[in-house]
Amino acid sequence: MKICVLFPGIGYTNDRPLLYYSGKLASSLGYTVIRSDYTGFPKDVKSSLAGVEAAYDTALPQAEEFLSDADLRGAEDVVFISKSIGTVVAAGYAEKYGLRTRNIYYTPVAATFRFHMNPGIAFTGTADRWVTAAEVADGCEKAGIPLFITKNANHSLETGSVLQDIGILSGIMQKTEEYLRNPEPCSL
Repeated sequence: MKICVLFPGIGYTNDRPLLYYSGKLASSLGYTVIRSDYTGFPKDVKSSLAGVEAAYDTALPQAEEFLSDADLRGAEDVVFISKSIGTVVAAGYAEKYGLRTRNIYYTPVAATFRFHMNPGIAFTGTADRWVTAAEVADGCEKAGIPLFITKNANHSLETGSVLQDIGILSGIMQKTEEYLRNPEPCSL
């Protein structure tokens, strides 16, 4: 059995493009897809490191509940696909439970890199207000994770131009599919 777990962000839920299409791709490739979800975030979680920590403390127990019946250790392949604060939750969960997972990190935040990073690929934009592309590049380099940087893209990996954003999403999904099919890092 192959399992794919989606870890959303605070406002970037599983029905938003990156996670929605990633889940569909994983399902089409034979993965059982588990869509974790969180509620009850404190106000102003986006405004500070303390807010990110509070969001993590809110989301991790909920993810643990969603995954309580999943046989992650018995699966032949486990892929965590995460977005924003979900990248922190995915990395923290894997570390806490000693799991070896493959990962697709969409717009990781700085707090993600405080955990041991399992293999994966990452995506960020140069106009992300939560974290600089340089911070993500540094964290990914230290962890040995290939990073794909989208010029002028925000925390949703969007630029504001609909047609350009669809092209960006298509490119990201191509790399996502390549990674799901092959555990080796995507070629740049």
